[in-house]
Amino acid sequence: MSFEIERKFLLQEIPQSLIEEGELQLQSEHRIEQTYLALAGDQELRVRKIKDLSTGEVTYTHTFKKGHGLLREEVEYEISEGIYEQITGIHQAVPLTKNRVTANWNGRIIEVDLYDQIDLMVLEVEFASEEEAVGFTPPDWFGLDISTNKEYSNKKVWKELQERSS
Repeated sequence: MSFEIERKFLLQEIPQSLIEEGELQLQSEHRIEQTYLALAGDQELRVRKIKDLSTGEVTYTHTFKKGHGLLREEVEYEISEGIYEQITGIHQAVPLTKNRVTANWNGRIIEVDLYDQIDLMVLEVEFASEEEAVGFTPPDWFGLDISTNKEYSNKKVWKELQERSS
């Protein structure tokens, strides 16, 4: 089982000046539809439909995560469109939808999620080790560190979305 080591920040705005100066280089943008199949404590099981907005290519994933905060266990693999459609058809849940912009900033890959159903932008940075994550000093424009704040977790936002649409 692999581990995901990341920090998350509450981004107020994408800094256009850094893009114009070349310090922040946009690489890709994907449209993500995310549905949780099971949530129990610190464990989650979800599926995603991911569309590359530049190529139109669509992939589907099935993911298991365990843990909370900086370090979480993660197993993710690709599934077929048929399996995705069958699972989401049976589940009948409203997917959480967002656009994910991947960029290079100072030699580091960052991902910015722009959510549709709520007014929220989250910047994620992945790390090779927990020590690297803890030692990382973010610039002010990243915003508030929400890495351990469950209020902004995707699964919490998804649960609220299900409650609103029922």
